[in-house]
Amino acid sequence: MSIDPAAFEAYRRSAGERATLPRLIAGTLIIVIFWALSSLLVIVGGIFLVSRWQSDEAGMPDMASFSATPTGVLTVLASFCGIWIGAWIAMRLLHRERLSALFGNSRRISASGFCKGAVAVLLTSVVSEVLIYLLHPEIGRGAIGVSAWLAALVPIAALAFVQTSSEELLFRGYLPRGLARRFRSPLVWALLPLVAFTALHWSPANSLAINICVMISIGAFAIVLMLLVYATGNLGAAFGAHLANNLFGFLLISHQQSFNAFALFTAPPLEGPGWTPLDAFLLSLIGIVSSGLTALLLLHPRSPLKVEADRGQKP
Repeated sequence: MSIDPAAFEAYRRSAGERATLPRLIAGTLIIVIFWALSSLLVIVGGIFLVSRWQSDEAGMPDMASFSATPTGVLTVLASFCGIWIGAWIAMRLLHRERLSALFGNSRRISASGFCKGAVAVLLTSVVSEVLIYLLHPEIGRGAIGVSAWLAALVPIAALAFVQTSSEELLFRGYLPRGLARRFRSPLVWALLPLVAFTALHWSPANSLAINICVMISIGAFAIVLMLLVYATGNLGAAFGAHLANNLFGFLLISHQQSFNAFALFTAPPLEGPGWTPLDAFLLSLIGIVSSGLTALLLLHPRSPLKVEADRGQKP
């Protein structure tokens, strides 16, 4: 399986001469600041509203209990809107480009790539869940009713798109594109965003073994997402793959105690007890296998889901 670098080469070159390292650093700071501000405003506002709805004796909920509520899940997802705002400001003020320049060579999200990425990850997520079930055969019914779950589909999908697309915009778009314009080595333009993205998923609630497992699994998935951008010169497939991955966990089978309010089914949470180092090792292998299958489905030349390169706008 070989990948033609022409699409990413065009994407890299489209950054232009204004993609200097100082501007890239300043732009990243702008994005992080707006991300932090939006998180603070949205989450604090959500916690305040929840506390007003509760009895006076209940007091102000902590972050862990708040994120386990339906309002908390929606609020946390909405907090990622700051990345979009910060990226728009950075692109306009520092790089003198439209935000759409980050989407791909055609300056728009590939609809076919988005759909193929989503379908591939939904398929491999089912495979992954079967393997996890064989490891830990415990799945229970979630707390949400079917009617409430159906009513939540649209808002959850919309806000999950905000969250996942913002992360792709930053970690598979803005940073790799700008860094690749100045540094030809993927050890710079691919590895640095990969490390930053993976590190953000470290959780103090998890054991060391589970945290390492999560880092490996997310790192493998992030490599596939970056390969999709490299192969297509477009964020569409990465957008779809990331969204499908998170929607599967938010709406179908959740492995996170703090974000399972809308899940139809719940599995043993990763932050819970009972996971051994051997379990963590096997979970890491499952994550790697799942990411590998996703890569094959989307990049193998004989796959019906193979993504196409974005050749740019036609004159």
